[in-house]
Order: sequence, then structure tokens, then C-alpha cells
Amino acid sequence: MASVYVNNLIINSGSDFFQTFTLEGSNNSALNLSGYSVESQMRKWSGSSVGIAFTAIVDAPQTDGKISLSLTSAETFNIKPGRYVYDIVITDQSNIKTRVIEGMVLVREGVTR
Repeated sequence: MASVYVNNLIINSGSDFFQTFTLEGSNNSALNLSGYSVESQMRKWSGSSVGIAFTAIVDAPQTDGKISLSLTSAETFNIKPGRYVYDIVITDQSNIKTRVIEGMVLVREGVTR
């Protein structure tokens, strides 16, 4: 896992958000995430002291290399519309952290309340 994959997201304010990613190992097969934990946050800019945490999980079976991010409609309702940055960090059993995905998040304001 030498490079960080870039993927941009769109979140509609007041709506549930869900996104799944599949990580691949060096041999182009699914990365075995057994024993890994995952965390992800978005911020207005990388140095911002205020972060919004995604609910981030390693999907079962962990050998499929799938990570899911989600936010509830109540959580997205409270996010100010605009552009943000985010990343996803996995941590192995030796507590080694690796950033695997990063990108921009566009939060769009809804009309229907």
C-alpha cells in the first residue's frame, strides 16, 4: 500500500450518506483487513481543529477488503454546505496507521425540509 487512492464524495445535507470502498493489495486482489480498525474524518481544511467523524467500519468478511463510511440524515443536516477534505486511515494490530483514501467532499444543501 504505497499510494493513497483519491476519491471525491458528495453528501446531500439532511439525507443519509453511505459509501463503500474496496482496497486492493499489491497483487490486485482484495486486501485482507482482518485485525484492522478504520477511522475517517472530514474537515473544512486539513489543519482545522473541528472535524466531523464518519461512522467507519471494515465490512464482513474482512478478507474482502471492504470499508464503509456512513452518516445519518440527522448528522448531515447539521453540516454547513461547502467543500471539505477527508481521509480514511486503517490501523493494523501493531498500531501502524496507513492513510489509504483521501479526497474532497462537497456538501450540498437540500431544499425539502
